[in-house]
Amino acid sequence: MAVVDWLLVHWWVLVFFATLSALVGGGWIHHKRQRARWEAVRARGLRYALPHLDALHHSRFEEAVRDLMRRDGCRDAVRVGGGGDLGADVKATDPYGRRWVIQCKHRRKGLAGSAVGTPDLQVLNGTARPVHGADVAVIVTNGRATGPAVDFAEQQHLHIVDRHTLGVWASGSRPLWELLRAVPPPRRPSSLS
Repeated sequence: MAVVDWLLVHWWVLVFFATLSALVGGGWIHHKRQRARWEAVRARGLRYALPHLDALHHSRFEEAVRDLMRRDGCRDAVRVGGGGDLGADVKATDPYGRRWVIQCKHRRKGLAGSAVGTPDLQVLNGTARPVHGADVAVIVTNGRATGPAVDFAEQQHLHIVDRHTLGVWASGSRPLWELLRAVPPPRRPSSLS
């Protein structure tokens, strides 16, 4: 009762704290919105040069691929790579509703590094659709792929993003699905269709 009586006499204390709380809350909301706006601007302008991608650690390469998918409108793009990733380093849903599962193969030496081979694609093929629910299964490398790997990818409806395609995708503003052939049709209409 004493506290209530004191607050009735000193009502301005309640007004002060209510005003202060509103200002702090409003500032926090404004800061969060401003940060989201800047992130959207950064994502739209995101570009990578191949030498930059070559210099990355393999986990940073996976994050760069995730960020490129976000730039292209895949708001839910996440990096899931690491031990036990079951052939998926990045997962994303494009604006057309297609689920993408991406295996990243970073080569420290770029084209001079070891080529992506059929075994890498076999792992992706064995897990992308049945385990991860992929509509589009992709291997992204800053290197190259062997001839048998390219043949296997075509037979199994897998996509290889080699150094050349990666360079075009990372340095431009076209989404990956515009650079690949035979991508499945959209699952649902979107604002982009």
